[in-house]
Amino acid sequence: MADSLPALAFLGAGSMGGAILRGVVASGIRVDGGITATNRTPEKAAAFADLDGVTSIALSEAADGNADAVSEARIVLIGVKPAMVPDLLREIGPHLADDAIVLSLAAGVTLQTFADNLGADVRVIRSMPNTPSTVGKGVTGLAAGAAASAEDLALVHSLFETVGAVVEVPESQIDALSTISGSGPAYVYLLIEELTKAAVGMGFSETDARTMVEQTFIGATALLDASGEEPSELRRRVTSPKGTTERAVAVLQEAHLERTFADAAAAALARAKELAAGA
Repeated sequence: MADSLPALAFLGAGSMGGAILRGVVASGIRVDGGITATNRTPEKAAAFADLDGVTSIALSEAADGNADAVSEARIVLIGVKPAMVPDLLREIGPHLADDAIVLSLAAGVTLQTFADNLGADVRVIRSMPNTPSTVGKGVTGLAAGAAASAEDLALVHSLFETVGAVVEVPESQIDALSTISGSGPAYVYLLIEELTKAAVGMGFSETDARTMVEQTFIGATALLDASGEEPSELRRRVTSPKGTTERAVAVLQEAHLERTFADAAAAALARAKELAAGA
């Protein structure tokens, strides 16, 4: 991770933009020029007003807030809802610095949309963070536009490292990445739900079932992270020959999980393509 970041502007510091903003502040990384955040209402702006080094603007009270925010920023994060992006880009375009990096948090909005509204020479990078970014354990996919340099990408990479891991992909892979790291937390929560139901079915209270299952998932992933071992090796160590786990894993494998997960990811990708086409 870099020692410092240049001035940042968060336009629409909602749940994901706000998580990244807080992650930057919590990391302690130096931000040369500070951080400006804009939100529509004073109530939303108040959520960031007390953060060290952050200027929080309510657009209802400062009509030129977005223009003022981007004029002083090197990295401009677009965190508004996807449908609002084109209008926002046209609003801020004349006020961007020549070396500004425009960073999209808007799902489904293509680099071409940014080029159409800002000009092809503006440096744009698409990002796809996931919800564990809110606790510093995220995965973010990055896809750089043609005008973005290697240095621009490295700066944005450092920004997202404050909230987790970063994967750089071509834009053609962003939707596929979203089916794995973007949707993936939902798959994990589903597994936790179903194993909890199994525990309750074996006579455990809801409270004890949740404790056993949730802490097992948290502990297993923490061990995977700390050990540096392959998941298959850690699974082997739990699975004694002719033991109880071996019998259980055999049942799971008979369910063809490999095909199920591949089919699930394919279904998510097909839906992403439908959404991109306006369906």
